[in-house]
Amino acid sequence: MSFETDIRPISYLKSRAADLLRQVNDTHRPVVITQNGEPRAVLQDPASYQNMRNAIGLLKLIGQGEEAVRAGRVKSQEDVFADLEKRLAEK
Repeated sequence: MSFETDIRPISYLKSRAADLLRQVNDTHRPVVITQNGEPRAVLQDPASYQNMRNAIGLLKLIGQGEEAVRAGRVKSQEDVFADLEKRLAEK
């Protein structure tokens, strides 16, 4: 993150919103918007935001899987495929 270009006061956002949108979409780097010197919001392009949401979703699934393994809620590969084949045969 470049402090000169990636952190902007809210007054800059108000006066140069189109420029900030162009910067965010061209660089795919978020811009931190400050108010009274404190960070208040982050402006991010849609593709980067969606990628971040997807990554968070995957991390949650991995965490749930690790928790299931620690709790002993596991099945062998053979059992999983047998259950799938049974369900497919029922349809």
